[in-house]
Parts: sequence; structure tokens; C-alpha cells
Amino acid sequence: MIEPTDNALPGIDRSTATPLHRQVYERFRTAIEHGVLRPGDRVASARSLASELGVARGTVEAAYSQLAGEGYFSAQGQAGTVVSPSLPVQRPVRAGSRPIADAPALAGPAAPPPLQLGIPALDAFPRKLWARLMARRARAMGAADLFYGDPAGHAPLREAIAAYLRVSRGVACQPAQVFVTGGYRASLALVARTLLAREDRVWIEDPGYAPTRDVLHSAGHRVVPVPVDDEGLVVARGVRRSPKARMAVVTPSHQAPLGVSMSLVRRLQLLDWASRAKAWIVEDDYDGEYRYAGAPLPALKSLDGHDRVLYAGSFSKVLYPGLALGYLVVPESLRARFEDASRIASNGCPQITQATVADFMRDGHFSRHLKKMRLLYARRRALLVEALQKAFGDGVRIDLQAGGMHLIARFEGHRDSDVVLARRAQAAGLNCQPLTARGTTAVESQGLLMGFTNVASPTQARQLATRLRAALG
Repeated sequence: MIEPTDNALPGIDRSTATPLHRQVYERFRTAIEHGVLRPGDRVASARSLASELGVARGTVEAAYSQLAGEGYFSAQGQAGTVVSPSLPVQRPVRAGSRPIADAPALAGPAAPPPLQLGIPALDAFPRKLWARLMARRARAMGAADLFYGDPAGHAPLREAIAAYLRVSRGVACQPAQVFVTGGYRASLALVARTLLAREDRVWIEDPGYAPTRDVLHSAGHRVVPVPVDDEGLVVARGVRRSPKARMAVVTPSHQAPLGVSMSLVRRLQLLDWASRAKAWIVEDDYDGEYRYAGAPLPALKSLDGHDRVLYAGSFSKVLYPGLALGYLVVPESLRARFEDASRIASNGCPQITQATVADFMRDGHFSRHLKKMRLLYARRRALLVEALQKAFGDGVRIDLQAGGMHLIARFEGHRDSDVVLARRAQAAGLNCQPLTARGTTAVESQGLLMGFTNVASPTQARQLATRLRAALG
């Protein structure tokens, strides 16, 4: 039952002359008329409500009978009793107050708009399989599963992540070095709390991923934008700008947003700087699994001979964003510090969700899903590229990198900036993002960032390209 607020509903008062069944009746009628209870909402059984209110069961049954007779309640057999679905929906108001005409309603979940960045193919996620795994976990739950879990993460999931990283990403680690978090932002915030002092300088890529800058700023750190070229982060520029920075945050496998991979020379330069400066490197490997030409590149962490790299991964780009689940691999020398930090700020990730992901990985579904998605995304990228080229002809140049979940379309003959073009596309319901907005300083090249993972058919690709052409003019 949805519990009404005390201010909106009268309570049970034995000191008045009003019969108790009438008070229960008025309680529900008021809740329905004020929009606190809505059509279709299930109400408590007569037995349980009688126990809750401390009245006889017959008292509640009498109130329920009157409410049903007046059309407020509807009996649904084994499903119990619900507020009649045929009633009109009422706007929630507080008792004794005037309705607010412009009070905003809470928005429900919505599908991502077309061309949204960073969203995996939601139509291709194995929902039925996932539901079976969740149900199996729920049936097997014991008392220990209902208690607080390890703040560092569910042990079987940490073991599964460590095994996966060793094989697929070349990251040699023990399960105790893996910390489960609420996603990339939570991982970076945990790193900042544990390793950085206020006002510490941190290298970030320019252009780069905006949430990285936001998390560091909110924690009181000073970001140092470092340019990115075709080989990735220009380490020499970072050394010139801030040689004593305490940390660098990079996306070496598939730079966000340019899509380039950091060259071996740059990787070694970055590791050498971190070793000499006694600085840390956060490797954000947000979509390193998706590479369409050759095998996925090994992680930067696999070259880390001095234990200066913290590896951050996420399930949002592989499974679905609603999981809000990520992980962090820390050097063995830092494990105890992160265990303490995790106890202070629990990750807040539901244990049943972690257990389901662990099952998904250990049963082989994870690797099969990744293989399927690589093939699917290669096809969907080709669909969008072909549609854009047909719609714009020589007016568009498309950057295609070896991997990733988005492309960059450059309209170099267009007089308007990419910010203006993006605004027009968004007004047409297409969530293109301007490349220049991803830089902390002036980004020389312009273009529109587009996700292609949810372009499900040639027809849809053509429709999206046509809409974009009409929007840009």
C-alpha cells in the first residue's frame, strides 16, 4: 500500500464519536481524492491493515466494503484490492492547502533520444536471460544476503572482474585489489578522496570527458588541461604545464571524444613521468572492449611496472546504464587505504545486482554478449555512415576510428559553428553533441558527436540522416 502523508489524511482517533470503520473509510477516500492514492494502486489486506492500526479485522472489512460499493475500490481476486482503475487521476495536494496549478509532475523513465552518446544497444540486451538470473538469485537469498555487504564489493563479483581483466585486458590483479563502485564518477571520486589533497593539480585530456573535470572541481582539485593529438595525450605539454601534478586522468584505449588510441611511445612517457613525479594515473577504460579492427588493445595498466596506474572500468557501456555499476583496480600498495576509504563511504551498490552480474560473467554470458555487440556495432556504425554520406554527399567528412561507440561528423563547408549545428539537431530531437564543447580551452577542429549503437535498421539510419539534413539546413 502506498502510505499517505500524515498532513493529508486523518488518523484513527478513539476519543471521537466517529465510528472506527468510518475513520478508515475517510482515510482512504481522502487519500484518493487528494491524489495520494492513484487508480490501480494496490492497498493493504484487511488483515494486515487491522494489525497495523490496532483495530478489529471486521472494522477494516466494513470500510473496504463501503469503499467498494461507492466505486473507490475494486477487488482483483488473488491480486488483492486496488483503487478502482476507472477513477480519474487526481493531482496530489496537501490537505487544507490550495492546489498549485503549475506544480510540475515527476517525469517517468524515458528512452534515450536518437544518436545519444555512450548508450549500449538497449534493444539487444538479453533481458529474459537477465530476468532469469535475477529471479534465481532472489530465490536463493539467505539471511546473510539481506545484511550489509562488503563495502568493497561482492566477493564473487570482484573475483569475476579480476579473472576477466587478466584474460581480456592484460591486467594482472588479485580480487582484493578490485573495488566495486557506483560507476565511473564514483570511482574517480573515491580515488580523489583517498589520494589527493585539496588544491592538488590533476592533468586531464583536452578535449576530454566533462564529468572528469566536474568530479575533480567539486572535490576542490585544480585541473590542468593537456592537449590531445593523433597519438593521445601530449605528455611533454603536461610536463611543461604542471610537472608536479599529483595525478593524470586518461582514456588511452579510445580517447573521449576524439577516438584515438594512445601510442606506445606516449604510454611509456606517461608511465615514466608518473614514476619520476610519484604521481598517479587513472585509466578510464570506458569502452576499450569495442574495437572493430583487430583485437582490443591491452590496457595501459598492463604496462605499469611501477604500480602507478589505477584502472577504472564500467558496466554501463557493456550491459546497460541503469545498473550504475563500475569498478576500480588499485595497486597492491594502495589496497589497505582503499579498504579504509570504502568503509567510510560505502559504494551503495545493491548486493543482489552485484551477485547477478557475477553470475552473468561466471556463466560465460558476459564474453558472449561482448562478442555479439562488437559485430552488431560494426554493422550499425556502417549503416549510419552510409546514410549520412547519402544525405550530405561531399558536405560531410566522417572520422572513423578502430573502436568506440560514437563517430565524429564534420560539416566543414557549413558556415555555422558546431555548437549552433548541435543546437539545431537537438531541437529536431537528435542528441548530437558539439566537439568544441568538450574542450576546456579552444578546440581547433569542429564536428558533431553521434552515437550509433541504437541505430537498429537501414530504414532508421536513413530517417535519422534525413532529419539531420533538414535540421542543419
